[in-house]
Amino acid sequence: EARPLVEEGLRGSREILGDRHPDTMASINIMASLLMKMGELQEARPLLEEGLRGRRETLGDRDPDTLALINNMAYLLMKMGELQEAKPLCEEGLRGRRETLGDHHPSTLISINNMANLLMDMGELQEA
Repeated sequence: EARPLVEEGLRGSREILGDRHPDTMASINIMASLLMKMGELQEARPLLEEGLRGRRETLGDRDPDTLALINNMAYLLMKMGELQEAKPLCEEGLRGRRETLGDHHPSTLISINNMANLLMDMGELQEA
């Protein structure tokens, strides 16, 4: 039931505000998150890629919203089994959150947990 409404909101944001408006990029992330929750990982991936490109271009690499999308993209890749592709994003997200938010911020702790899970999944148990 939520999907048609989220799609309508995203379509409207694109038409009225444009693809790089912050509200449109938020709608892209919402749509991608919904698709991930529905298990539609292949469909979510291009949306997350688009959203991440847009955030990097408009907000920079160290903005908390960009870092959240980096984390989401890494998580998606992990769920898809693309561990080697997820690793540099996990590392970038963790490094960025440590630098901008500090070691004890809840978002940083999520990135630490994601990095540890990725390393365990890759069999790099000493690093985890």
